[in-house]
Amino acid sequence: MTYECISIDQTTILVEQEQAVIIDIRDSISFQSGHIESAIHIHNDNVQTFVESANKSLPLIVCCYHGHMSKGAASFFGQQGFEKSYSLDGGYTEWAKRL
Repeated sequence: MTYECISIDQTTILVEQEQAVIIDIRDSISFQSGHIESAIHIHNDNVQTFVESANKSLPLIVCCYHGHMSKGAASFFGQQGFEKSYSLDGGYTEWAKRL
């Protein structure tokens, strides 16, 4: 496995202490309606540019709707050379409950 699942609390710690990067793979309308602060919207049109330009040594946290699609995406990014790739448990749906 090239990724790990991570809780919201662990995500907060990684962002604060290790400058983790959060990417959001939901559709554009959902992202525009609300997303995690500092999250980068990644979609088919910009994924390759992101992979080529990102600092792969920083932890990468993938967010989707409920934490299911992000697992496959986190695995993909791990295969692309990201040293630490994570899937956010519960996705944005769980994150939004804490707002």
